[in-house]
Amino acid sequence: MSAAAGGERLVGIVLVSHSAEVASSVAALARGLAGGADAVPVAPAGGTEGGGLGTSSELIAAAAASVDRGAGVAVLMDLGSAVLTVKALLAEGDELPPDTRLVDAPFVEGAVAAVVTASTGADLDAVEAAAAEAYSYRKE
Repeated sequence: MSAAAGGERLVGIVLVSHSAEVASSVAALARGLAGGADAVPVAPAGGTEGGGLGTSSELIAAAAASVDRGAGVAVLMDLGSAVLTVKALLAEGDELPPDTRLVDAPFVEGAVAAVVTASTGADLDAVEAAAAEAYSYRKE
């Protein structure tokens, strides 16, 4: 029986993109490549409240709250201003769940690695390490 099936707490994953479509598609891809890891709480936080391109503190905070299961939340971002928005939320200290962590990783490959690792019941440190290791994936 997997950790997810056993009812253990899982690390939540938030995928922050400047585009709602990109965030949702990467979430679907990561779940699919993780064998349909539906038990892993993954939430896209893409675009603005009005549906435009950009990032939204409110959408990110809501996504983080929705995936928080008490084991920590890993937040992966696509581009620079998304990183700045997440850093600002972390600095405020009360907008994101406890143990929310900005994860420095490639957006697509890191998301897949994070979801696959979280699906095993791994802790936040292991999820972050797996996502960050995606920087070393060679495509040759």
